[in-house]
Amino acid sequence: MGRSGGPVEESPRSRAPVSHAVESAFTKVWGDDHVLALVALKVETAEADTVATEVARFTEVDDVFLVTGDTDIFLKVRFPHYAELKEFVLHRLPGVKGIRETKTLLVVTAYKEAGESHTA
Repeated sequence: MGRSGGPVEESPRSRAPVSHAVESAFTKVWGDDHVLALVALKVETAEADTVATEVARFTEVDDVFLVTGDTDIFLKVRFPHYAELKEFVLHRLPGVKGIRETKTLLVVTAYKEAGESHTA
């Protein structure tokens, strides 16, 4: 509990990164295949436009959406390998001022993307 009696929130940067076991499993699944992921960002409200503009500059970011609900911004990102996604999320993205929290969702199968249907 914090001083105000509420729960103590853990800073996103103080949490341990992905465990070795999870990372090993991701590497086995994706290996050298390209990786598509959605990254949910929670940001400082006053910084939302600035954060969205800044993350849109990363070449690996295909789309940036400012949304309503529990998440403030969604990114669609694409990398040649899982290791590059990991480096982006752990080292490059935290350098953007105003991001409070991230959640990365790996795309397993895209059934339709950019208006084009895919076969599973």
